[in-house]
Amino acid sequence: MNKADPGPEAPALRSRGLSYTYPGEGGRPNVALDGVTLDVRTGERLGILGPNGGGKSTLLKLTLGLLKPTSGTVEVCGLSPERARRRGLVGYVPQRAEAGFDFPLSVRQVVEQGVSRGRSGWRRLDRSARTKIDAALELAGMSALGERPIGSLSGGQRQRVMIARAVAGEPRVLLLDEPTVGVDVEGQQRFGALLERLSARGLTVVVVTHDLRTVAAGCDRVACLRQTLHAHVDPQGLTPEVLAEVFAHDVEPAFGRVHVEAHRAEDCPGPHVHAHASDHGPACAPDDDAGGGSRAHD
Repeated sequence: MNKADPGPEAPALRSRGLSYTYPGEGGRPNVALDGVTLDVRTGERLGILGPNGGGKSTLLKLTLGLLKPTSGTVEVCGLSPERARRRGLVGYVPQRAEAGFDFPLSVRQVVEQGVSRGRSGWRRLDRSARTKIDAALELAGMSALGERPIGSLSGGQRQRVMIARAVAGEPRVLLLDEPTVGVDVEGQQRFGALLERLSARGLTVVVVTHDLRTVAAGCDRVACLRQTLHAHVDPQGLTPEVLAEVFAHDVEPAFGRVHVEAHRAEDCPGPHVHAHASDHGPACAPDDDAGGGSRAHD
């Protein structure tokens, strides 16, 4: 395939042996990613699930071309991340973007920013650009709020506006960083429906998250990441054993080296987690927020 002309045959995202090492204290290397090999099909909705410090943000930066791999390769639509970004093939929605929310911008004006790349500031938007903006607002379910000040919206509404802004530029791949932080259950359901609409348009969506509810809301497959890939399965394939392996070090500071024991809910008197520390006997900790997720981030 000609690299200058990425075609539909190329995976939307492809990494081979992708590794990245940050300089650590005292000159010791700090391995963020180690040998990640992954293909993401065109139109797929992939959730990248992992704990704090597991390498999720590093993977995003490598995919956007903001970092260079220590070893291995990553391609977006058959191109280097830098070229894909310059050609507008990849869209990105950061975690809880707040920039501009205090300015007197309408929802529509925020979305207009998605089609203004490379345009002179004084030029009026042409019909094609206005059509893209209308389509993005409709897709995100925000058409009725187009004239509302962006600062007056709820967190979930703002996030849908930011997704509309990214989609207005007509990327082939959309990267979402923790898109449902602070979003209620109803907002989670709307988000899942939005992912389905994006996928139906042929857009490849990669959702980076630590929240199982986000994965369940609308991802076709899940890649569990903690420095390296621990699993690449559909959401139903996330067994307690896999989750324990991926998230174990999130609780190590509190419990030391931990083993998470999975068993049937009916065998327990109430919702809880068993933590077995290496130097202590079993401890049973009550689960005060059984439906919630960790709020740690990369």
